[in-house]
Amino acid sequence: MRSNRSTRFTIAITAASAVAAAVLAGCSSDDGEMNMPGMSSSDTPASSSSEASAEASAEFNDADVTFVEGMYPHHAQAVEMASLVDGRTENAQVIELAQAIEAAQAPEMEQMNALLTAWGQPAASADMGGMDMGGMDMGSGGMTGMMSQEDMDMLSTANGAEFDSMWLTMMIEHHKGAIEMAQIELADGSNADAKELASTIVDAQQSEISTMESLLPQ
Repeated sequence: MRSNRSTRFTIAITAASAVAAAVLAGCSSDDGEMNMPGMSSSDTPASSSSEASAEASAEFNDADVTFVEGMYPHHAQAVEMASLVDGRTENAQVIELAQAIEAAQAPEMEQMNALLTAWGQPAASADMGGMDMGGMDMGSGGMTGMMSQEDMDMLSTANGAEFDSMWLTMMIEHHKGAIEMAQIELADGSNADAKELASTIVDAQQSEISTMESLLPQ
């Protein structure tokens, strides 16, 4: 009886040891690291990277907000000026420029409001009334590069060569104002997305200024 009891005890111990070894083997990766069931070690870096990216996108300062809130109505007026080209000129180059400006700046306006939303700020408005432009240089006619309502009314009543000359002159001034605003953002802003947008605006609008200046009568 004592021998049989001893044999059964030995078998039980051996079986338990085997189960423990199997569990340890299953929890260990090929490189010896311990892995818990339902948890992948590869999930942690990806999650950390995503969180870091979200935190970087959420970082902003007053200069970023001022830039985006001011550039939105600035873009809105450029899009309005571009829309006036239809039916007022037959100049193919002016028409092409207007289409390019509208195609670039309308999506950028959506991007600006997306940034404001991410920062917990109210959506921007195309209306300049009552805006506090803080660090922006404001001329006598309002935000730098912006046309007055009188300017827009004159432009809307012009046609042909007169319209082309007026539109190009106004849009060059408008673009220069946008570049000035973007350069302030590049110098003072902290949000990577806003600064990237500012850099895009500088590059694109400087190129368009060169094109427009070549189209003006010498």
